[in-house]
Amino acid sequence: MGLDLWLTSAAEARPEATALVADGRSLSYSELERGAESAARRLVALGVGEGDRVAVTLPAGIEFGELLHATGKLGAVFVPLDPRAPEAELRWQLEDCAARVLVDEPLSGDEKEAELRSRTDRDATHSIIYTSGTTGQARGIALSHANHDASARGSARNLGVDPDDRWLCPLPLFHVGGLAVLLRSAVNRTTAVLHPAFDAGAVAAALAAGEATLTSLVPTMLSRLRDAGLESAPGLRAILLGGGPAARELLEWAAEHELPAVLSYGMTETASQVVSCPPDQALKRLGQGQPLPGVELEIGDHAEILVRGPMVACGALSADGWLHTGDRGSLDPDGWLTVEGRLKDLIVTGGENVAPLEVEGVLARHPAVEDVAVAGVADPDWGEAVTAFVVLGGDATAAELTEHCRAELAPYKVPKRIEQVGGIPRNAGGKILRDELTH
Repeated sequence: MGLDLWLTSAAEARPEATALVADGRSLSYSELERGAESAARRLVALGVGEGDRVAVTLPAGIEFGELLHATGKLGAVFVPLDPRAPEAELRWQLEDCAARVLVDEPLSGDEKEAELRSRTDRDATHSIIYTSGTTGQARGIALSHANHDASARGSARNLGVDPDDRWLCPLPLFHVGGLAVLLRSAVNRTTAVLHPAFDAGAVAAALAAGEATLTSLVPTMLSRLRDAGLESAPGLRAILLGGGPAARELLEWAAEHELPAVLSYGMTETASQVVSCPPDQALKRLGQGQPLPGVELEIGDHAEILVRGPMVACGALSADGWLHTGDRGSLDPDGWLTVEGRLKDLIVTGGENVAPLEVEGVLARHPAVEDVAVAGVADPDWGEAVTAFVVLGGDATAAELTEHCRAELAPYKVPKRIEQVGGIPRNAGGKILRDELTH
């Protein structure tokens, strides 16, 4: 079953509309289409054809956007990789995905004539995205054109689409959250605004100047925007906030400044978000969200969150037809999902189970705590001791933080140790690297 290429359709429907803003430049859809066609012919000159994997380590910019759409015109597969990855990791990923070429600088040179596509097989692989990986080696997830299309349209039905939307993206494009911004914008024929990296001052200035109607962030980024002095963002319809839990006080600050934070939950295997919470419910439904259109949720054994729908990568489905996320959660009678953390992160202390996310939420509500992570540390008496690692932005002793926890948590959930650290290690997707804290 065929699917029109998103860029080609957008260039036909809105040729003069702005498609991409990056590198101090602005391209219309017709200009981006011509750039993608040129990039496709250059790839052909390098021997790229149908099914070939094109690995890309270009920074966020015009050339990245052109290549993203060029691969579809050849039936090739786009593989964005972290340009900062260690050489050994990059070499392994290139071998793992069987890359035909690695594009690590803007394409130049000869173009070879070829018949370029305007439609594609819905089930053909569009891209291979390597999971950020909180432990162990990252895995390449093959996502089809249909997966990305369903994700973009589900997001659009949830957030709505304004023809003048400008989606600001400071997230890395080698992760699904960043790449999804470019793809959604093409599907919806709106504008993607790329920042080369997250710079709190630059993003705060752009939002304060009304340069974006939508943006995607992780909670740490929003916290840094607060620290950078962001007070308003005229015209901003939504901040899509994912990659981890957000503290109540951060959401309260956002609400106070009329910054519409939309909490979301998703992963690489689902082509980005599958659950979202409207801004007006963010404080009432802290940590909860509803499935996007087309998404089915179920709670399986050991309270594991199961997902299925057209945005879920086929290769990620288990024999029972569900994606087993490895996350713990619960569904209330109205279908709202509460995410309680990773199954593998569960701390077993003295025979009791403790979810780190719950303890982190309590500590994050202390006014002196700027950031926090909780993990189980091997202990001869308890098996694992609940241990909190905190970044302080004010004065507080370990004893004071312990008493704060005792007021809200069952005794076995109260941290046995609280350690002050200079920062919480996270991957580029904003997820806590707990192993780095405990080793």
